[in-house]
Amino acid sequence: MAFRVYTKTGDKGSTGLIGGTRVPKDHIRIEAYGTVDELNSVLGVVTDQLGDKTINEWILEIQDRLFTVGSSLATDPDKAPKMKLPDLHESDINWLEQRIDEMDDQLPQMKSFILPGGHVAASHAHVARCVCRRAERLCVHMQSNGEFVADEVLKYLNRLSDFLFVLARFIVHQNGGVEIPWRPRIQ
Repeated sequence: MAFRVYTKTGDKGSTGLIGGTRVPKDHIRIEAYGTVDELNSVLGVVTDQLGDKTINEWILEIQDRLFTVGSSLATDPDKAPKMKLPDLHESDINWLEQRIDEMDDQLPQMKSFILPGGHVAASHAHVARCVCRRAERLCVHMQSNGEFVADEVLKYLNRLSDFLFVLARFIVHQNGGVEIPWRPRIQ
């Protein structure tokens, strides 16, 4: 018999963490890794809209790391998993910083806040940034409530949101778009 996607074990509103512990589907840990999964999906939309080989390779690398983040968040911290799981390293965070610097060196200096827009892929990169910030907030909330979250996960999500902001700007500039400055109405 082939592997089936459905297991029916979640039909009553619970799901299993890596390690076997069952939790309600509205548990903060599930919300956190579900948001990371949402982020990964939005990044897929960004790559589908770009023909830029380098950026798409960067995003593929990030999507792989997001599966690592998701597996970390999906693991019961009180039970050792039966399988070896991937983990984040400081080098993953450094990699993001290097890509940020590479892009930033080619961008004009920001003189005001900018509104999301200027190119469809850039707009989706801004959506990804917002989803990333939500994932980060959920992880901070978990920590504040005594749930374990690896420090590298928080650092990675924080740096990734910075990367996605710069990426959105970079996409606009690489594709001849125009950034839209925010013009606050002051009366």
